[in-house]
Amino acid sequence: MRRNKVDIITLGCSKNLVDSEQLMRQFVANGYTVEHDPHKINGEIVVVNTCGFIGDAQEESIQMILDLGEQKKQGRIGKLFVMGCLSERFMQELVPELPEVDRFYGKFNWKELITDLGKSYYQDLSADRVLTTPQHYAFVKIGEGCNRTCSYCSIPIITGAYKSRPMEEIVEEVRQLTTKGVKEFQFIAQDLTYYGLDLYRRTALPELVERVSDLSGVEWIRLHYGYPSHFPYELLTVMRERENVCKYMDIALQHISDRMLSLMRRPITKAETYELIRRMREEVPGIHLRTTLMVGHPGETEEDFAELLDFVKQVRFERMGAFAYSHESGTYAYTHYQDEIEPEVKQERLDALMRAQARVSADLNAAKEGQVFKTIIDREEEDYYVGRTQFDSPEVDPEMLITKEQPLAIGSFYPVRVTGADEYDLFGEVVTATEKP
Repeated sequence: MRRNKVDIITLGCSKNLVDSEQLMRQFVANGYTVEHDPHKINGEIVVVNTCGFIGDAQEESIQMILDLGEQKKQGRIGKLFVMGCLSERFMQELVPELPEVDRFYGKFNWKELITDLGKSYYQDLSADRVLTTPQHYAFVKIGEGCNRTCSYCSIPIITGAYKSRPMEEIVEEVRQLTTKGVKEFQFIAQDLTYYGLDLYRRTALPELVERVSDLSGVEWIRLHYGYPSHFPYELLTVMRERENVCKYMDIALQHISDRMLSLMRRPITKAETYELIRRMREEVPGIHLRTTLMVGHPGETEEDFAELLDFVKQVRFERMGAFAYSHESGTYAYTHYQDEIEPEVKQERLDALMRAQARVSADLNAAKEGQVFKTIIDREEEDYYVGRTQFDSPEVDPEMLITKEQPLAIGSFYPVRVTGADEYDLFGEVVTATEKP
């Protein structure tokens, strides 16, 4: 066990990652050495930032805590703390069941961890953090919470009502990050498109994106987790006209059947969904849409699923993820519906949906062969460099595997011609300076 060392383990989404990075900054300010690597756990303090969204994520978090509890018993680590969504949601159940944990903290009171250790929480560093991502990109959380009432979703139970960060605070955070070499910014929230309604009584996301895009050093802004209902169409104008706003929108649609959208308590119809997609692609030529879909929600029939499958084949999303419904306590669906669809049926539908998307993805990637794209270099592997285009968000989207014909600088941009493709990745080579993307 290394004295004066803290290990932070982050499970779940990038919003949790931002919280971990801010906590790490406070530990560093108090003189600790901090690592964010689950494979090198040997600190006198270990903090697990948990996910509690659905069953699989909860199980992963609990298993991690149990594994670390064993290491603590063996004297390999010192104190064990747990924070984040799992403990926010299930605090009363977890405390008696996991005595190996020294203390649990929720999603919002983790600052107390510092003071409970007898250390100082530095308020002037509250927006500062230790980046765990490569130095050229960062996640920027613009809001927390959710005011939607989707039947299946536990997020409002965990996070509470939506709370936007002041625009000036976000702009200043981005400005500070650019001075540290960050070029690419992933805007994240449980619901980006709600941003500003609580603070400014208006949808302020287009203005925020415009103001951040004006900052020197901001090369790319990418948007994650929008909501389809009452979408702020002014955002499309900003995206189309600003070169450093990626032609990319992550917007979770969940389903297309009107019957299922109603059961899910999603205030949008099939026709409105198709119109939203049409306008996005018409007003922002070349836009890449990422969506998330759900199978197995209570009440989903074979006909509903067939409609969803046909939707995927017709719309041909550039990026798509899917998951099976999880019957989560406290949600509307948990108290009003029976989880009657068998797990095997859910898995069959999920597999069929992803097979259809794999064919779509392979076709769309193949169509890019011969084209040249501005590409940022994330890392170097043994046989190639790994980069991404503006259409590829880190960790979740395809990557560009670039031949090692010349040395490339991590975090720099290069024009790369696509020479090949498969379902998920592109293969490319850097072109001469005269061949611009």
